[in-house]
Amino acid sequence: MKPDPTRITLRNNLSNIKKMLMELILGPRRDLAKWANITKQTPNIKIGYPGQHLASLVTGVEGARTGARGHDLCDGSEVKSCSRVDQLDKCNNCRSAVARIESKCPECQSTNIKRNNDSKWLIAVRSDTELTTLLDQVPRIVFILSDYPNYEKEDWKTLQFQVFEIWPQHQRHTHFRTLMENYFKNIYLPHIEKNPRKTPAPKNFWPYSFQFFMCNPVRTFHCLVRDALRKPQLEIIEYVEPMMDRMAVEPVRMPLSLLRDKELTTLRRRMGKKSYITAEKEGLDANQRLSISLRDTDHASPQTRSYQRGVR
Repeated sequence: MKPDPTRITLRNNLSNIKKMLMELILGPRRDLAKWANITKQTPNIKIGYPGQHLASLVTGVEGARTGARGHDLCDGSEVKSCSRVDQLDKCNNCRSAVARIESKCPECQSTNIKRNNDSKWLIAVRSDTELTTLLDQVPRIVFILSDYPNYEKEDWKTLQFQVFEIWPQHQRHTHFRTLMENYFKNIYLPHIEKNPRKTPAPKNFWPYSFQFFMCNPVRTFHCLVRDALRKPQLEIIEYVEPMMDRMAVEPVRMPLSLLRDKELTTLRRRMGKKSYITAEKEGLDANQRLSISLRDTDHASPQTRSYQRGVR
């Protein structure tokens, strides 16, 4: 989990990250929102290619100039982006589409709106070769996530950007290998056998899900953006230097709210009361997760309980 220093060529990274977010994402999004109020079109700015810029600046590794047709970074790393910002919502009364910046339905004026928060990373594996490449040749996968830290409060003015890393060949991330192998063997191949002309959906990898935390993702960047649509104010919460060995970084802690009753009972017994109370506040670290099984990995399940940003 140690980055290749010969591939780390970008400098002044933290300053450039701030500039990039303002100039490529936050500024254009603010302008799009202004025009969306006039044109009634979506203000959503896709994070795919800007996400690759962010990945390069966080890791210090240049892109491979492949245009999504090869390695995303020149050290062989793969970049996956997911944005839950400006998802299209729906009116619960008349089922019409409602933009995130709209406080009521434009068709029936109802404020009974279903706010969506279900975007995820998609990982396509369509052959044995692609599976081998992903798990045995790609040194790391960089996951970019933009979302609302105060989603439960319907605070659309505050955004956050996070970058996570998973190293498929490292023992720490062995559950990621299991997830992808099971997807290919138990979902993709049986689907192709039944219907060869229809390509199965990619593997859904849900942010903040049980599967996500069980893969021990390492967070290398985290920032908050306040007053995002007027005068964006960017605060860096966490930043791991590109040269730093990722083994020295503790994986993101898992909230106990994701666990089943039987799993919680087992943890209580093994951890003791004092450690369990601490875990309720801070989440489970990687070692404490070792007593939990991965569960059935043949079916992806989205997060159903709230996630608190303070749990790391």
